Amino acid sequence: MHSRLKIGIISYRSNPHCGGQGVYVRNLSRSLTELGHQVEVIAGPPDPMLAGNAKLTMLQTLDLYNPDDLFRTPKLHELQDPVNLIEWLGVSSMGYPEPLTFGMRAKRYLKDKLGSYDIIHDNQCLSYGILSLARHLPVTATIHHPMTVDRRIAVNSTRSIYKKFKHLRWYSFIGMQKYVARRLPRLITVSDFSKQDISREFSIPEKRFLTIPNGINTELFHPLDHIKREQSRIIVTNSADTPLKGLYYLLHAIKSISKERPVKLIVIGAPKKNGGIEKLVKNLELQDTVQFTGRIDDNRFVEEYARATLAVVPSLYEGFGLPVGEAMACRIPVICTNGGALPEVAGDAAKIVPPADAAALKSAIVSLLDNPYKREKMAQAGYERVMKNYTWEMTGIRTAQAYRDIIQNYRTR
Repeated sequence: MHSRLKIGIISYRSNPHCGGQGVYVRNLSRSLTELGHQVEVIAGPPDPMLAGNAKLTMLQTLDLYNPDDLFRTPKLHELQDPVNLIEWLGVSSMGYPEPLTFGMRAKRYLKDKLGSYDIIHDNQCLSYGILSLARHLPVTATIHHPMTVDRRIAVNSTRSIYKKFKHLRWYSFIGMQKYVARRLPRLITVSDFSKQDISREFSIPEKRFLTIPNGINTELFHPLDHIKREQSRIIVTNSADTPLKGLYYLLHAIKSISKERPVKLIVIGAPKKNGGIEKLVKNLELQDTVQFTGRIDDNRFVEEYARATLAVVPSLYEGFGLPVGEAMACRIPVICTNGGALPEVAGDAAKIVPPADAAALKSAIVSLLDNPYKREKMAQAGYERVMKNYTWEMTGIRTAQAYRDIIQNYRTR
């Protein structure tokens, strides 16, 4: 019988409803507590809305990325804190200082409490402050995928020299993340594809990584057989304006399909006000074809899956691909690209197309809309794949074992 571990999980920005990092910390912390471990999540905004018995400690930050008050001007008294001042200066110069400054805040919070933990698990903050903790107790980090990929796609998505510079400045924290990651003796990632990419991009030997796939919250994402599927209704959860998510290409595919037959695209979430996606919908005259749900609760989310004919994940790159697993758990057929780890998650249970290819997306969508037998077969295969390979209980068990190995190696050193 293994002893109970005392675990501190650090997560600098963890939206519980979207973004792999927020979903990861919410579900992993719950799984670990259900296995009997003592877990404290030390987080920045927004509230990760933890489930289970994990303790939540929210660190006070400037919260400059709150969509309801984006890039607000701090009060003068707030800037008397040097960490707040560093963050404000970073944001004011078009940078993204939050990983750096949250690491500083976490270090300040933990400095007198290090004896309370067996291990610290960093959720892709990879800041200097986290690295300094590794001198006093075992520290590991999960890297979901290398941010160098996001930077490269963002820079290549524009011809404007100014915008290229703006992207490079935004991603300037990557140098810190590379430095820190190279100095942590053991790292966790969520797919073999991510392991290979991070190893290459960060110059870290693959043997330093443990691959522990994400789970899918099958209590939330599950079939709703009482809800009738609607014809030619497509769902996508990638509402982000970031080029990485590939919504640009899906919208072009939907425009082409809509010229030939009725179709409806449901996008979970909302686009940025006056952002690229909102403008593209207007330019393509898709206002009556594309519906953005805005922020919705979990029950509505699953109901949207149940009503959809199929799900599309058009990402150019994913380190894991939670939307693929969530759709398959809802027993809905999936089309995804072969960007990053998506084929690793989807296996042979999804229709896979090249990334950044609107024509390929159109062809795949039309072929499935015209073939209900194929859709049913794919939906069942996807559901079985998730239940066999991707539950959070499995993720929690494997992560706890990784902690024990890391603690043992730390003591040996």
